[in-house]
Amino acid sequence: MEPTTPADHLPTQQSPEQGHPEVPGDEADDGSDTVVLSLFPCTPEPGNPEADASASSLQGSSLKHSTTLTNRQRGNEVSALPATLDSLSVHQLAAQGELSQLKEHLRKGDNLVNKPDERGFTPLIWASAFGEIETVRFLLEWGADPHILAKERESALSLASMGGYTDIVALLLDCDVDINIFDWNGGTPLLYAVRGNHVKCVEALLARGADLTTEADSGYTPMDLAVALGYRKVQQVIENHILKLFQSSLRPDDPE
Repeated sequence: MEPTTPADHLPTQQSPEQGHPEVPGDEADDGSDTVVLSLFPCTPEPGNPEADASASSLQGSSLKHSTTLTNRQRGNEVSALPATLDSLSVHQLAAQGELSQLKEHLRKGDNLVNKPDERGFTPLIWASAFGEIETVRFLLEWGADPHILAKERESALSLASMGGYTDIVALLLDCDVDINIFDWNGGTPLLYAVRGNHVKCVEALLARGADLTTEADSGYTPMDLAVALGYRKVQQVIENHILKLFQSSLRPDDPE
């Protein structure tokens, strides 16, 4: 029986359906791709650790962002019209950072600011997952609860860490959220940041006290993941942090 590779047991978040759903008009006639939203922002592929986090996290549903060069500019026929802002839910508006429309929705009341969708994602979780920092800041000021967990214990902090959005991570940590929250997908914010090769995010989480000893369901610690995936910069950050902790423990107590 062949041993499994370390990457087979790394913490990732995936949608329940494998592959991409069939969406009319997903591919243009010239083979150009489109960027698509998903409920579960995906981590960068191990073979491309430097990929932009915000681009790699957008896959899987019928709500689409336009490409830099649109089909109309290419001269192609548009086979499906994009959704108008008026038809989007408060969660979709938060994910896309449409602040003006989002404010209009929230003024309707009914505690929409913390309303979960079918998977338990609140507008704040969506905005955090897609790196919309101004939307995150606005939602927090409006009264969004950063402690709310989705149905599989996903948190705004975990998804922001997965995407490598360090500024959002800092905002959420300032709200005293649980930095070591463990979700049912088998990961903590630090594990997800390491898994995505997000060096600055790893540094920020460690500086705020993230636990280096917490293991994924597979038994991998953050250091194990960094070594297994060959992420040398992340490994160096963790090693430097461990060294600082060791040096701090050796310092004599201040004389009274």
